[in-house]
Amino acid sequence: MALPLKIEHRIGVQTPAPVIWEMVSNVNGWPAWNPLYPKARGEVGFGAELELEVALPGEAPRTIKPKVTDWTPGEQIIWQLSMMGGLIRTTRYIELETLDNGNCIFSNGEIFEGPLMRLIGKRTQKAIKAGFRAFGETVRDRAEAAWKAEHPDATSEPA
Repeated sequence: MALPLKIEHRIGVQTPAPVIWEMVSNVNGWPAWNPLYPKARGEVGFGAELELEVALPGEAPRTIKPKVTDWTPGEQIIWQLSMMGGLIRTTRYIELETLDNGNCIFSNGEIFEGPLMRLIGKRTQKAIKAGFRAFGETVRDRAEAAWKAEHPDATSEPA
């Protein structure tokens, strides 16, 4: 059996976690700012179905309907999707890690499993990574701008 494939992007964000969580937990608000999911509907909750249009760089957008399988308020959202009759299964996650200084690491990634995951070629893997990077950088930029607007005296400067 093939080992799972994991694709992830992590980025430092100079804001407290609640600023980021407010953005990422509002799935219905994603179309206003999220380059990876320009169309999105759903609520974060156990067993909830999301309807997302995935727009990977260089690929035609496609609609997916994953189910939220786990979430921890302020920390993580996990959803799963089965494709091709279960021959490709994915676990997608968004995670916030609070650092000692009050800033965060924002991670978003996906784990691919199943007998046909070898069909996910290097070109597609690069497009997925680029999409995750765009998502992470947009989260960082929007969260830091919102935090600075509310706290103009903040001493930390965005990287």
